Amino acid sequence: MISMKPVSLQSRIFSYGALFVSLVAIIIGISFYFTMSQGIEQQIGDRALSIARTTADRPDVRAGFGQVNPSEALQPIAEAVRLKTGAEYVVIGNSEGIRYAHPVAERIGQKMVGDDNERALLLGESYISEATGTLGAALRGKTPVFNEYGEIIGIVSVGFLKEDISSIFFQYVDNISYIVLIAIILGVIGSSVLAHNIKKELFNLEPAEIANLFTERNALIESVREGIIMVDAKGIITTVNMAAYETLSLPGQTELIGRTIQEVLPNTLLPKVLETGERHLDRPMEIHGKKVIVNRIPIRVGEQIVGAVSTFRLQSDIDQLAMELSQVKRYTEALRAQTHEYTNFLYTISGLIQLNSYDEALSLIHDETAEHQSLIQFVTKRLQDPFLGGIVIGFFNRAKELKVRFLLDEDSFLQTLPKHLEKNHFVSIIGNLVTNAFEAVESYPEEQRMVRIFILDNGQEILIEIEDSGHGIADEVLDVLFQEKVSTKEQGDHGYGLMKVAENVNDLGGSITLEKGDLGGALFIISIPKGGFSYDRSD
Repeated sequence: MISMKPVSLQSRIFSYGALFVSLVAIIIGISFYFTMSQGIEQQIGDRALSIARTTADRPDVRAGFGQVNPSEALQPIAEAVRLKTGAEYVVIGNSEGIRYAHPVAERIGQKMVGDDNERALLLGESYISEATGTLGAALRGKTPVFNEYGEIIGIVSVGFLKEDISSIFFQYVDNISYIVLIAIILGVIGSSVLAHNIKKELFNLEPAEIANLFTERNALIESVREGIIMVDAKGIITTVNMAAYETLSLPGQTELIGRTIQEVLPNTLLPKVLETGERHLDRPMEIHGKKVIVNRIPIRVGEQIVGAVSTFRLQSDIDQLAMELSQVKRYTEALRAQTHEYTNFLYTISGLIQLNSYDEALSLIHDETAEHQSLIQFVTKRLQDPFLGGIVIGFFNRAKELKVRFLLDEDSFLQTLPKHLEKNHFVSIIGNLVTNAFEAVESYPEEQRMVRIFILDNGQEILIEIEDSGHGIADEVLDVLFQEKVSTKEQGDHGYGLMKVAENVNDLGGSITLEKGDLGGALFIISIPKGGFSYDRSD
């Protein structure tokens, strides 16, 4: 089978446009021709009637009817009028319809032909008629002739042959044809320009390609886990994906398209984006009690802002990803520290073997194994939750690499974290505080570097204490310590860790206290109620 290539959109627009304009031009031309023909016929009819009336009102015509031989007086008058006015004929007859004057002299004395004299001879009316006489089909003006007593004594008939009228019509056909042809040419050119511009506006895409793009665009928008809302230049919602419905806590059947964005999100800043064209990236916002991170970007066509798009995602989702990444990073650092430590350990064993110091090598292996097993047994006995046990063991390895004495308080004990408490929050809290503690003591002599951690489940709450032997926290920053970009470090981009700790503790419904520890540095005490929020957190 031969596959026909589909006609392009530009070709179809051009063809339909040219055909439509051509049909309209031809219809207008034909209508104009018939309208003009009727007008010319009306004008010629009025002219014939006017000539007839003028002739009937002439005194010499009336006087001619009173002579013994009326034809001798009326025939010259009728011929003179015919020649002067250009009429095809001027016929004068008596009250019986017998001709007194006619362009063909042989027909004088004969009865007038056409059977259209009754209205003039019987009713005394003047009118225009169309009938076929001895000279052919004609348009005739007829009027009665009255004597001085008002009596009808005859009739005047002035006619123009239809054949001559048609020839007048045809004189205008060429002009009308030229006008129609010019209109068609202009229509074809206009259709070509229109088709080209429409194709350009559609980025040279065909309807099938546009439909595919629309389908792909919808699939793409729905596949994104972030909520998406698009508005036009007036702030009317044009596009919403299902993730937006979930974030807004709205049923899927709720119709949002067509409503104003202020009606759906009263605290939105999209109208400001439409007004200023400013981009808002990673802005915090609260939607129906949920913390979200929002991006707002204007949609431009050239220099004009035609709409805006807002994407948002729950802060908890981002935090979870950050926690997972932080957890992976901490595990990676712990593994790196452990790898580095064991590499040095293997180098030492290799050196002892090369020196034939086998007893020393065996003793070192036994000591290291015993120490490692003792650490694992101690941690797993005190922290039976593998999630917390794993991160603590990782920090033991990290501390060993940093030459920091890392202590797990012997009174620590926790079997398992409650399922309703997010473990990622605990990893973030412990990870940030222990990392800060390591950094707080890194500038001290090796024998003074100490960090202690205490984790206890007392049945009602989970207590976490992290203490270091550093210089502590200055009094002037205590009130703002847990705010963003507040840090005791002098260099680098810091200040996020403690802010994140405070947020995680708050999300778990707990509390955090800062004191001066027995080791001389800062002591952070975190209390997390096992039953959930320990106080009313509703606004």
